[in-house]
Amino acid sequence: MEQEAWQILIVEDDQRLAQLTREYLEGNGLRVAIEADGACAAARILAEQPDLVILDLMLPGEDGLSICRKVRAGYKGPILMLTARTDDMDQVLGLEMGADDYVCKPVRPRVLLARIRALLRRREGAEGERDEGQPRRLQFGPLAIDSAMREAWLGEQGIELTSAEFDLLWLLAVNAGRILSREEIFNALRGIEYDGQDRSIDVRISRIRPKIGDDPMHPRLIKTVRSKGYLFVAEAAEALPHGDAAPVVRN
Repeated sequence: MEQEAWQILIVEDDQRLAQLTREYLEGNGLRVAIEADGACAAARILAEQPDLVILDLMLPGEDGLSICRKVRAGYKGPILMLTARTDDMDQVLGLEMGADDYVCKPVRPRVLLARIRALLRRREGAEGERDEGQPRRLQFGPLAIDSAMREAWLGEQGIELTSAEFDLLWLLAVNAGRILSREEIFNALRGIEYDGQDRSIDVRISRIRPKIGDDPMHPRLIKTVRSKGYLFVAEAAEALPHGDAAPVVRN
């Protein structure tokens, strides 16, 4: 996919901010549409399937969290949430509803563009991985993860993952047996330094565990290693019952 073909939908009721953002992004080769009404946003996202959605939290008609939850199962592209700078809970809730990343207001155009490009290029990473001799598909007993299809299965049952959740699961699985620090994970997935406070990795881990058959209270597949990071345990995944297909988890 060429960058010029990327279609962005901005869901934002602040007309001045939306228009300035649109002009900046279009000046950098992206195609941009704007939706100001939260009540119409979900239907438009599902109907148009843009390459990426920039979604404000505070909207007339329907708030961003509700929209994110409503479209997540039917929209596989990245959702970039706009949040208040000081409201950490908004960020956590956005991630829990299935947002892939967030940018704090006031929005800095260069930061926004960098996040957009990182999210979109991440979806194209499977091709580069194959070129570099990286595995396309990982299999741990009944758990299968395919980087080209960007899908995962537990037995015969497909696992519903957001784009960001898939990237995190793949990163952990391809490094099975090695502890990955939050700094490593953060840099690999978002391309920026970890600030020591961001909770997005922890939130996504907590969402991934039940989806892949791990016990959130006593995890065996994705272990938290105190003061070090996270560890994907291949042997635990391979020991999952083959007939144990987890129910599809809706976002």
